[in-house]
Amino acid sequence: MSELGEVVPERRIAGFGPEAITRNAYLAAADVAAALLRTPVLAERWTSPSALPYYSTGGLARHLANQITRTAELLDAPPGFTAIDVLAHFTGSAWVTTGADDADNTDIRDRGERAAADTTADRLAAEVDGCLARLHRTVPAQPPYRIVDLGDWGLAVDDFLLTRLLELVVHTDDLAVSLDLPTPEMPTAATELTTDLLTRIAAWRHGPLAVVRALSRRERAPESISAL
Repeated sequence: MSELGEVVPERRIAGFGPEAITRNAYLAAADVAAALLRTPVLAERWTSPSALPYYSTGGLARHLANQITRTAELLDAPPGFTAIDVLAHFTGSAWVTTGADDADNTDIRDRGERAAADTTADRLAAEVDGCLARLHRTVPAQPPYRIVDLGDWGLAVDDFLLTRLLELVVHTDDLAVSLDLPTPEMPTAATELTTDLLTRIAAWRHGPLAVVRALSRRERAPESISAL
């Protein structure tokens, strides 16, 4: 396991294909997130407001932890049968384009707050560490054709891990800010995969020209190209 703020080595799975890169990046980012969830200040701030609207710090920590604990559950569950494209996973989800007060986001937040109320920072860290140890065994063993069943649809296992990687990178930053701590540095591959996926979602939401202008022309940049 990494200590808080330590960059985790990107050497997890034999091979250099895209599957290995995504799986390595997911596990390394999960190590970083788990280290943050073990920091003692989390217990002190558990019921305090977080950096995200309407989230307590404990609720945000629970949501971050879900990217590890829920992943372990889904990989242990029976596989699905059909998969959609990773971008369609986001374009088909109402929470991506709705505001914090809309039902889809409220439901996600309320589930996290209820789950946080039923645990403590120490118990959450222990749960995460146990699931993460299991994931270090199960993630490398996943066949590339495995489909993860998400209920309404499925994702190829490496696409699924990419979606969880995005959540880990984004919410580790949210939680660190909520705790008044420096945001832990993520491994390069984790950041690159996340920014690539966010760029694709942003281009879908705002159009590719808006993204190009935001990244290259300050004088013509749109007000926002937020992906989420």
